[in-house]
Amino acid sequence: MDGGSVSEGTRRLAAGKCVPCNDAKPFTVEEASERLRDLSSWVLQSGSIQKEFRFKSYLAGLDFAYSLGKIAESENHHPDLFIGWRRVKVVFSTHAIEGLSQNDFVMAAKSELEYSKYGAS
Repeated sequence: MDGGSVSEGTRRLAAGKCVPCNDAKPFTVEEASERLRDLSSWVLQSGSIQKEFRFKSYLAGLDFAYSLGKIAESENHHPDLFIGWRRVKVVFSTHAIEGLSQNDFVMAAKSELEYSKYGAS
């Protein structure tokens, strides 16, 4: 998989920055569903968005998780990561508002861009 496989909508979303959202209201299911249109294979579940990424090796998955962790730290918006053999499940929600914010979708898009670097299976 190369960087060209990421949609233009995902690239636009990934260009965003995470911002403090303590006063924001969580997105409704309809608002979240609309935003998911630009994020292939992400699933809305229990106030979060999530996706499982697959890799050619266990170490590639670990590298992806570490790279995503560095991005999350720079954006101050952190996912829950579940690492398994040749897969990493990524879950985003905004704990401060107990639901989904624009930050979750920005970070999901950044996750897609990062994943495109791995030539994953």
